[in-house]
Amino acid sequence: MQLGMIGLGRMGANMVRRLVRAGHECVVFDMSPHAVEGLVREEAIGAASLQDLVRKLRKPRVVWMMVPAAAVDATLGDLVTRLARGDIVVDGGNSYYRDDIRRSDALADKGIDYIDCGTSGGVFGLDRGYCLMIGGETEVVERLDPIFRTIAPGVDAAERTSGRDCPRPPSRATCTAARPAPATSSR
Repeated sequence: MQLGMIGLGRMGANMVRRLVRAGHECVVFDMSPHAVEGLVREEAIGAASLQDLVRKLRKPRVVWMMVPAAAVDATLGDLVTRLARGDIVVDGGNSYYRDDIRRSDALADKGIDYIDCGTSGGVFGLDRGYCLMIGGETEVVERLDPIFRTIAPGVDAAERTSGRDCPRPPSRATCTAARPAPATSSR
């Protein structure tokens, strides 16, 4: 799958590395040309500007932002002028949820989908994977599933917690803790 990545700090750059190693095509942009050049040497496609990044992506485009929360609105404001109906923007930072709702509503009016995807994992995410807290329309999230599966650590990345009841084999199923029946009161 093709993805545009804006923001190539430690996490953004390592997410691109993880995606490229798994066979995804990444077009990358950062305010630092040095960061872009480094990933181009690792088989990413470099972009010199947001306009260049959008131009190099096939429609419908998917653009993931890994920028500081304070820079999201400015980056998004510039980016949206270059996108079209059917494109998807993912905010991979940990923005305030009310801001994400506002952004999603504003982009929906333009026919652009917005996914809020808080991402954690730091510099170790390259090898271990990243924990993702994904919010957005189900259909859009499902379209991005190949990206999310590549970035996430996978169900076998952590040992199962003893005392957990999970009748199905591990997959995307949620395992819940076994709890005793609620106590009743005679009062």
